[in-house]
Amino acid sequence: MAAYIIRRLLLIIPTLLGIMTINFFVIQLAPGGPVDQMIAKLQGQGGEHMERVTQGQGEIVKSGQGDKPGYRGARGMDPALVKEIEKLYGFDRPIWERYVKMLRSYIVFDFGESFFKGQKVLDIIIQKLPVSISLGVWSTLIIYFASIPLGIKKAIKHGSHFDIWTSSAIIIGNAVPGFLFAVILIVLFAGGNYLSIFPLRGLVSENFDSLSIFGKAIDYFWHLVLPVGTLVLGGMATLTMLTKNSFLDEIGKQYVTTAKAKGLEDNKILYGHVFRNAMLLVISGFPAAFVSMFLTGSLLIEVVFSLDGLGLLGFESTLTRDYPVMFGSLYIFTLIGLVMNLVSDITYVLVDPRIDFASREQG
Repeated sequence: MAAYIIRRLLLIIPTLLGIMTINFFVIQLAPGGPVDQMIAKLQGQGGEHMERVTQGQGEIVKSGQGDKPGYRGARGMDPALVKEIEKLYGFDRPIWERYVKMLRSYIVFDFGESFFKGQKVLDIIIQKLPVSISLGVWSTLIIYFASIPLGIKKAIKHGSHFDIWTSSAIIIGNAVPGFLFAVILIVLFAGGNYLSIFPLRGLVSENFDSLSIFGKAIDYFWHLVLPVGTLVLGGMATLTMLTKNSFLDEIGKQYVTTAKAKGLEDNKILYGHVFRNAMLLVISGFPAAFVSMFLTGSLLIEVVFSLDGLGLLGFESTLTRDYPVMFGSLYIFTLIGLVMNLVSDITYVLVDPRIDFASREQG
């Protein structure tokens, strides 16, 4: 098992390199980069007069003369100004040089500084992590604690009215978009047309630092009720049906029939024999479920509930073409995903020691 883990850890390197390489060249060659963004900003300020603009690391002089082909909106702009903008964002260097520099820096987790925020990218990511981790961890835990018992109950009562009604409810919940759930909850419980029970913005209140430890815990979880509730409502369907089908598949196997013939009680058969086999896929899928919720499930929720997390950061950096933030976020997301996939495989072995990935690879 140790050899398998080491091989998987080593495979993370070329996988991460491939993902970053593809995204780097696709994004770098796409129109609308940071140079275009700055040119559009300067042109939007209007006037043919001399204008001095301070942005990021340097000071740029706009003269309103000349022309620079190659950038949209650069007509009428001094070529020297465009060269200064290129130098400011590192685009005065060849693309291969920028690529090699990125790889060298990312090895030591040096993502540089944001083009437009004036902060180190790593500091920005660390600031945003608590929000995304909070949404990912608590929503995944609640989904598991709610979906597994419900799925087992549905398997036991397969075909009953309970099974039919709960299936209808979770299918509807899965079909309704998460942002619509969010809007409904806001209207009902966060100062909409009805009740004003839960806060609408942020992860904590403004007076959070002055609260006691118990008060901080209450305030933190009170702010999470609506966003986490939205993610849970939209995320229960898959796990519930997976649990139900896993149990149904195991219940129909020969060893269950044999156990019943020996006179074993139903609960002993269910939780003593069926549970471990049926829960293999369910439990081992927890790391992947967390990654999915952490990386892709919270963007709209962060926007609707004004939660400043990594999802919103990535979205905004894409719109503004803030390349250091874009690539830094992608690097962190990809690394977390690859590590959690390895954790998922290890979890398989912990749940069922009969599984041996190392021997399968050798075979």
